[in-house]
Amino acid sequence: MNDVQLHAGGDASSHRRRKSTGIIEINGPEGQRKTLNLAEMSDADAQLAAQFGYKPVFKREFGYLSTFSFAVSISGLFATIMTTFSYPLYAGGSAAAVWCWLISGAGCMCIACSVAELVSAYPTSGGLYFTISRLAPQDWVPALSWITGWINLLGQVAGVASSEYGAAQMLLAAVSMGRDFNYTITTNTTIGVMAALTVLTGVVNSLSTYWMEKMTKTYVIFHVLVLLSCSIALLVMTKDKHDAHYVFTDVEPTSGWSPAGFSFLFGFLSVSWTMTDYDATAHITEEISEPEIKAPWAISLAMLFTYLAGFLFNIVLCFCMGDPATILASPIVQPVAQIFYNSLGKSGGIFFTVCGFIIIKFVCFTAMQALGRTVFAFSRDRLIPGHNIWTKINSKTGTPLWAVWISVFFCIVINLIGLGSYAAISGVFNICAIALDWSYCIPIACKLLFGKFEPGPWNLGVYGKFVNAWACLWTLFVSIIFILPTVRPVTAQTMNYASVFLVFILGCAALFWYISGRKNYSGPVIEAEGYDSNGDAALAYDGERKSELP
Repeated sequence: MNDVQLHAGGDASSHRRRKSTGIIEINGPEGQRKTLNLAEMSDADAQLAAQFGYKPVFKREFGYLSTFSFAVSISGLFATIMTTFSYPLYAGGSAAAVWCWLISGAGCMCIACSVAELVSAYPTSGGLYFTISRLAPQDWVPALSWITGWINLLGQVAGVASSEYGAAQMLLAAVSMGRDFNYTITTNTTIGVMAALTVLTGVVNSLSTYWMEKMTKTYVIFHVLVLLSCSIALLVMTKDKHDAHYVFTDVEPTSGWSPAGFSFLFGFLSVSWTMTDYDATAHITEEISEPEIKAPWAISLAMLFTYLAGFLFNIVLCFCMGDPATILASPIVQPVAQIFYNSLGKSGGIFFTVCGFIIIKFVCFTAMQALGRTVFAFSRDRLIPGHNIWTKINSKTGTPLWAVWISVFFCIVINLIGLGSYAAISGVFNICAIALDWSYCIPIACKLLFGKFEPGPWNLGVYGKFVNAWACLWTLFVSIIFILPTVRPVTAQTMNYASVFLVFILGCAALFWYISGRKNYSGPVIEAEGYDSNGDAALAYDGERKSELP
């Protein structure tokens, strides 16, 4: 990791960006020395160096539209509802699909707004993990940031892996429709296709940020058009639609849990898996101009769109789905794709299923971009073994290729467990929602408990504490639900393996902590040495910790 020496004019500790006018001196890995003038850097790059002590290494290609589109693409609303619609149907039927979305979505919005507030104050590619260093007491920073970082990393790997698995399911469902259902979809085939699609995602993420920004910018328009056209087509073409009484009140739990109200709660997973990964936008803030403004607005508006549009789309699906038992028993293992086929015929079913596949691949592209930047940021802070490798930036693409491809590897590996048990794949979906939300709520709780938060331009004002508190309480509640088995009686084929994944990754993180972390890790690395406006030393950054100088 290069060492950076900062001579910044002005108050670098302010969380509202202001232009610095000093210089930074960079010592390269081969001993070369380079001096950069902060006045010649963009405001955001100068802030990254002066306020957070990191050397800018990415090009800031993302503007308002592409940042918003990136945030929308992370949810992949149309496709992720296709992937998880079976969960509320098993849990409680039509009523669960509708009301679980409305109830759980409100909790997810509180988490999203809380995350957006933190991103505005601390726009670095480390995301919520980095905020621990600014929100918690110094003695608590190493352990809390370590836990937050590893849980977030687990959640992102599980998120990409489960999205790639969903993409493979959709592609094979379209193939099966094209062959008039004379094609048997096996778990082994799905995993093989998943692996190939994950490699494709890695190839796309090997492109420069310039091309990633261009691809992302057009996505949101395509997504909205598909969502609207599909909803209209279903409502017009479905002959025997359910009535409103059925859609909003029918409860048909098939999970085996009783009473029915308890089974109903398992429907929350569809919402939590769709409305998550809020901090993905945070992980590309070092590639966004004016990130303290654009990133939080993108997060909050994208999640609001997902919340409202998702609620309406679920209602449309419930009106048009026919018998839930029939679509859940579909040979293509895709209830929503089966709805498309039943209502729109073979051509319409294939068309919208392929649209769902394209959309979820955009989810994978953007989620992998965020994951690669997370691996880079965590390696920059010495959180991951082999950190010197994963922080290398390719000179031609300007992207961390090694970080991208190690992410591809582990996303494939985590899905290989499906070769032994299909039920384990459901655990990947569950652990994604649990791990990511926990990694958000740890810094949110620190903000509430320690009073060290200095708001950025985008903040919740007087409502912040109430929104933050509900975000933490809601996460605690749904986490308990998501680690319980969703079907009774519990067997090896119906067990919820999310708890196994969580224990495994926390065990690995704990082992690495006791072997190396507790001796060598003291929180996010700061690469700069700061001086006040008179040139006197004010803050010292020794490459591992920040401390006040006398």
